[in-house]
Amino acid sequence: MSATHYQNYNGDQRQHIRSPEGGDMEKHFNDAKSYILSTTGKDGVNLYEHLVKCVSRLLTEQPRDAVTIFEDISKSARSQQDKVQEQPTEDTERILAEEQKPLFEKSDNTEELDDEALQTPLPHILEQAYYFEQAGIGLGRDETYRIWLALKQLVDKGQYEKVHFWGKILGTEKNYYIAEVEQNAEDETDEDEGNEEANENEDAKDVDDEEAEGEEDPLPKSTYKSPPTVPKEDRGTGVNKYTYYVCNYPGAQWIKLPLVTPTQIAQARLIKVFFTGDLNREIKSNPTYPGTEKNYLRAQIARISATTHVSPNGKFKFSDEEEETEEEGGKQNYQENEDFTGAPLSELIDEELNGWVHHVLHILPQGRTKWWNPNENLEKEEEEGDEEEEMKAETQGVQPEQGPPLLTPIGADAEIQHTKAWTAKISSNLIPQYACAFVRSNLWPGAYSFARGMIWENIYIGYGHKYTPANYKTEFPPLPANEYTDLPDINEIDDPSPEDETKARAAEEHPEEGEEEHEEEAENEEDDD
Repeated sequence: MSATHYQNYNGDQRQHIRSPEGGDMEKHFNDAKSYILSTTGKDGVNLYEHLVKCVSRLLTEQPRDAVTIFEDISKSARSQQDKVQEQPTEDTERILAEEQKPLFEKSDNTEELDDEALQTPLPHILEQAYYFEQAGIGLGRDETYRIWLALKQLVDKGQYEKVHFWGKILGTEKNYYIAEVEQNAEDETDEDEGNEEANENEDAKDVDDEEAEGEEDPLPKSTYKSPPTVPKEDRGTGVNKYTYYVCNYPGAQWIKLPLVTPTQIAQARLIKVFFTGDLNREIKSNPTYPGTEKNYLRAQIARISATTHVSPNGKFKFSDEEEETEEEGGKQNYQENEDFTGAPLSELIDEELNGWVHHVLHILPQGRTKWWNPNENLEKEEEEGDEEEEMKAETQGVQPEQGPPLLTPIGADAEIQHTKAWTAKISSNLIPQYACAFVRSNLWPGAYSFARGMIWENIYIGYGHKYTPANYKTEFPPLPANEYTDLPDINEIDDPSPEDETKARAAEEHPEEGEEEHEEEAENEEDDD
């Protein structure tokens, strides 16, 4: 008797048919199935899989006119397969691995490392991340390690005296990873800043030349002179003491931010804009911001550093040779205290907050750390016109701006609606012997500092915005100025009548007759009186 083994029709199992004469039928079946399996199209789908889908749908729906709609079922199954293949598979892990692959490449230098080669400005941020993690702050070990490798790439490309991971600013599209670098001012040139100023001067000159050439009778130019522009601080001093590099993710190219100007800092205090991750994006705000997102980012970094970068009291001290003078605004240079052995934990978490001090200069309302006298240039000029004398008289009443001196305790910071500007805590109350102290800024949410023994560090992770007690409200544009001011000398009069115009013309042509008429009119008026 023939043995028939029938199994389901979905393609996972097969049908075996054996005849009494032998295995010829099974051989023919296997050969036919092998042929169907081997017949594949350009998309990699074979005929067997396509037939299985069609037959499975027929057996599931069991239509009456199966022969008629078989072609439609085949086309429908084919179109569904094409749609699946058109959708690209986004393998985010593979893309991220390709982008960060250069971080894990070994250097070609296989020579033995000596003591000098091992000396590097690269910080041990994994150790710092360990203490930040105890306080519940950080980016995670994986991300921190990638940042560490990215900083190593930055150190290998340049010669720096000190490198510090400043923090991370979150953006709507991309984020910013920021590295703070200290190096000699002689080793660094300001080519980008010089090119920008040169381009601006050339553009202004071209505009003036075009206006002069295009007009035969040029319009009168205004004699108004704007107030003098506050100059920016040189590289290596004040708000431009450090150089900052940013990238959107660890492994991307580090981009150097330009120097910041007092105008950019002053305008940044008046607006609040979210970062997008595009350094060249135009800042659209009121008042208008003088620069792109990279300039706004640099201004915010300077503001955050001046307010939130703190250190344990006693870590730094002023030099004995430096003398404090009122003109220079106090002592501005400090050095590490060799006798410092670490601040006690009780002082670091004290409610008075005298265990922490500011070691970055305060930014004045002028936008600089050292006040600039606007009368300096006017006093140096030998020949001064009337306008310059008036401008000098207006600026003589300007009072010098002063800020808190360096190494001032953070307990002296201004409160925020009866709330202290800082909050000090301990990482663990269960085992205080091995805990670390940390402080959180309430004025700039996202700024933290920790200290344990001789180790301390600052970090910022946030959106780059200052806390405001009230909701942010944009300012309306100023009203347009009046074309004419209401003065006695400026009055509108009615147009003369035709009769008055005729008399005026006759008086111009015959002035003698006009005088006689005026005399007769005067005599008639006297007679009437």
